[in-house]
Amino acid sequence: MRSAHLFTAATVSYLANCAVGTGVATRTIDTSNVRWVHHALYISTSALAAAAAAAGLRRGAGRSTRAATLALAPAAVPLSLIPYLGSHSNRHIVVALTAAPFFAAGLIRAWR
Repeated sequence: MRSAHLFTAATVSYLANCAVGTGVATRTIDTSNVRWVHHALYISTSALAAAAAAAGLRRGAGRSTRAATLALAPAAVPLSLIPYLGSHSNRHIVVALTAAPFFAAGLIRAWR
């Protein structure tokens, strides 16, 4: 698997998680019976982001993969803070969205 595919999967998982979170926040969708979906997407996003970043740390990684890893790495901070912020505050939303530019930059650099 190309490392660019890992960056793509991590970004798609992040976007899906944001979409579910936005739907719940705006009451467009009701996940009260399936709250685990949002949690599963969070775990998927974190695991895929870690795998994508690890691809840039392996021996023989290409320049674009290393650049993508450096671009994505700061997303680890908001991803690690999310579980401690509570889900019913604006802090949760703001911190979750601070990861967006890092996912975008990592994805763009991975495909160069």
